[in-house]
Amino acid sequence: MLISIKAETLFQVGGLNITNALFTTWVTMLVLIIVAFIVKTNLKAVPSKLQSILEATLEFLLNIIDVVTGSREISKKFFPLLVTLFLFIVTANWLALLPGFGSIVFKHGNEVVPLFRGANADLNTTIALALIASVAIQVTGFKYQGFRYLTKFVNFHGVSAFFVGILELVSEITKPISFAFRLFGNIFAGEVLLVVVTSLIPILAPTPFIALEIFVGFIQGLVFSMLTLIFLRLTMTSH
Repeated sequence: MLISIKAETLFQVGGLNITNALFTTWVTMLVLIIVAFIVKTNLKAVPSKLQSILEATLEFLLNIIDVVTGSREISKKFFPLLVTLFLFIVTANWLALLPGFGSIVFKHGNEVVPLFRGANADLNTTIALALIASVAIQVTGFKYQGFRYLTKFVNFHGVSAFFVGILELVSEITKPISFAFRLFGNIFAGEVLLVVVTSLIPILAPTPFIALEIFVGFIQGLVFSMLTLIFLRLTMTSH
C-alpha cells in the first residue's frame, strides 16, 4: 500500500474528479442513512441492541452538551449539527480500519489505486467539515447578537479594544484551518503508522495499534464536535 497525502482519482464525472476519499465519504453517508432507517423503522419500547447502543450514544452526547450550554433548550438547538459531525467523523474513521480497506484496488487509466481511502485522511474532507462548523458558528453569532456581533471584530472604543478585535478576527479566520489540520493530521498519521507497522511485522504486531486507532477515531470525533459546541456557545454572548 502506497502512502499518499493526496487522494487518488478513481474516475471523472463531468470534469469532476471522484477520488477514493470522496467515494469513502459517500459510503460513510450511506452506512449512517441505512442504520438510521433500520433503527427508525424498528423502534421498540424494549430496545434492540442496535437501538440501545444508539440511544446510549445520543444520551451521552446530549449530557455533555448540557454541561457546556447549561440549558437543555439550547442543547436541543445544537444537538443535530453536533451529533451529525460526531457520527460522521467516527464512522469514517472506523471504516478506514476494516480489513482489506486499503488493499482493494481500482484501475484508473494506467494506474492502479486503492478503491477506498480514509475520508478524514483527505484534507479536502476535513476542510469541508471545518467550513460547515465555522459557518454554523458565525450564523449563531448573528442569530443571538444581531449586528452587534461584528463589534467583536471591529471595535473603536479604545486602542486595546481595537487590537483585541483584530486578534479575534485573525482567530476566526484561522479557526477552520486549525479544525481541518487537527483532524487530518491525527487520522493521516495513524494510517501511516498502521501501514509502516503492517509492512514490517504483518502478524499480531498491528493489533495494539489498531486498538489505539479505534480510540483515536472516537476521540477525534468527540474533540471536533465539542470544540464546535464551545465556539457556538461563546458566540451567544457579547464580548
